[in-house]
Amino acid sequence: MLGRLDYKRCAFFLCDIQTRFSSLIDSMSSVVHVAKTMSDTSRTLDIPLVVTEQYPRAFGNTVPEIDLDNAIVQEKTQFSMVTGQVQELIESGNIDSVVLFGIEAHVCVQQTALDLKERGLNVHVLVDGTSSQRSFDRKYAFKRLENSGVILTTSESVLFELLKDSTHPKFKEISKILKVHRLQDNTISPNL
Repeated sequence: MLGRLDYKRCAFFLCDIQTRFSSLIDSMSSVVHVAKTMSDTSRTLDIPLVVTEQYPRAFGNTVPEIDLDNAIVQEKTQFSMVTGQVQELIESGNIDSVVLFGIEAHVCVQQTALDLKERGLNVHVLVDGTSSQRSFDRKYAFKRLENSGVILTTSESVLFELLKDSTHPKFKEISKILKVHRLQDNTISPNL
């Protein structure tokens, strides 16, 4: 399975990057930074952006640094992002791949990825945009996901794969997003 990305057939899933977790998640600044980059990209390339908030009465809303103007925002109590409205998006047949990022890697991100795989979608998890409170939870979530056929990748790799060519009409806009991304990079430790 190659799991190639086509910007006309994919969606971005931003999982539970909420205010209550800001001081608890390992490398949260990198997670937020990548989420901002992907939100900007979704707007530029007109890619659906699905955002979930885990029980926001307790954990708050999505951090204010991320622009959600173009997002489908869903509250949830279950751990997987595959809620009713998300299921409808999947069943529309318009997407065959999901780019997934957020928190926590070993709970909501993992359960979402496995649910999406069960539904026949290619799932790409951004390792630079996904974390947990404890680094070993993140490490073993990635191992399980990779063993389950999920593609582990980075935000920059995804952006270039979506463009495919420097002649893409949105190449200059995405290049500007990448320039900001590189300047503000707070990369998570690569220790998988």
